[in-house]
Amino acid sequence: MRFTRICSAILLLLASVGAFAQTFTVSSNKRFIQKEGKPFFWLGDTAWELFHRLDREDADYYLKKRAAQGFTVIQAVALAEFDGLEVPNLYGDKPLTDNDPTKPNEAYFKHVDYIIDKAAEYGLNIAFLPTWGDKVFKSTWGKGPEVFNEANAATYGKWLGTRYKNKKNIIWVMGGDRNPRAGTRDIEIWRAMATGIEAGVGGADKALITYHPQPNKEGSAEWFYNESWFDFNMFQTGHCRDSPIYDNIKGSYDRQLIKPVIDGEPIYEDHPVCFNAKENGTSSAYDVRKSAYLDLLAGAFGHTYGCHDIWQMYSPNREAVNAPHIFWQQALDLPGALEMKYVRRLIESRPMLDRVPDQSVIDAANADLPAAQRVQASRGKDYIFVYSTAGKAFSVNPGKISGSQLTAFWYDPRSGKIKDAGQFDNKTAAQFTPPTSGYGHDWVLVIDDASKNYPKL
Repeated sequence: MRFTRICSAILLLLASVGAFAQTFTVSSNKRFIQKEGKPFFWLGDTAWELFHRLDREDADYYLKKRAAQGFTVIQAVALAEFDGLEVPNLYGDKPLTDNDPTKPNEAYFKHVDYIIDKAAEYGLNIAFLPTWGDKVFKSTWGKGPEVFNEANAATYGKWLGTRYKNKKNIIWVMGGDRNPRAGTRDIEIWRAMATGIEAGVGGADKALITYHPQPNKEGSAEWFYNESWFDFNMFQTGHCRDSPIYDNIKGSYDRQLIKPVIDGEPIYEDHPVCFNAKENGTSSAYDVRKSAYLDLLAGAFGHTYGCHDIWQMYSPNREAVNAPHIFWQQALDLPGALEMKYVRRLIESRPMLDRVPDQSVIDAANADLPAAQRVQASRGKDYIFVYSTAGKAFSVNPGKISGSQLTAFWYDPRSGKIKDAGQFDNKTAAQFTPPTSGYGHDWVLVIDDASKNYPKL
């Protein structure tokens, strides 16, 4: 009997340790993230107003739809952008009592709990922003009010960490579309919130944390790269077409202190390009595809899709910004969103942790073209991906991967269909011309060591 009690106690202890074990970790090569020890592909959606603007029925509909479409991460904010402190959620609850971060409203966060748990049911993870940045400082836009200082940020962070320490589907994101200002205490406030979260979850090794900035060259690394709580670098592209964010991603990838990197807010689908729809139109599926493939092959560990109508959960009688076109329910089926599953299928089809950016795979003439014509190359030990943004021909240099014989096929990022591109030896350069070319005709060439017998997706 005593032996049985000892065994039971050990099992309970192990279960307790497991409950507080970190679900998400950085891979051993420091380039990727893993979930429960397995490679994890971040395919995100920016649903910033999810907690604030959707009731439970609509949240369930949204989450179920995105899970079926192959998304893995939903980016959402507790203290939301659209006057999130003063305008209650659809149940009449505001997030804070008296706008005091040390007094979270239990009723409001029960709704947040419901959505986090429902996401887990569908196999989705939440990139959780404790607050939008205007609650730290408003800058030139945002309603605020500014309610955080170092002390209450730490208290609020610890409260959140304690509340959600047993959730297996949370990645933490500081920031909320703000760059810390020089000569202020902004950095100290975000640091206090992040370390408060770490204290709440039970230690620095129990939470994966990053920061969501505005567009800049270095991403969130500009302020936080050497911070102990800062686990991976995040960029925001902004909403202009063909921004060469891949160069910034590669710059982050090449830092001496290695950390994973991702574009956490690229150009949105159906967004006024450069905020000027009259002159530039709105962004298309092609625009968001280009961002995804160029970023990933430049070294990003995952990618976030975004949609102008969805981030703000645009619906009748709602405050809106920058003239959204359709309601969020319709926008869920925009072509760019539906094509993201092909991005995930490609990346997961080959050993993910082997993938490195390598422009030396292709001929030098194509290795440094502007974004509209860019040819971007990435490889593993025994496979190569080459993305041709506009169907431009290129050659592939020999000896970059294993195998005496190589097989190749074209992957259509619009449909996920393939076209055979033949077999060739690994001793001489090989020329490839995509099946079609021109604006909107992007293609991925997949090359494999023939001996590996990888599936053709």
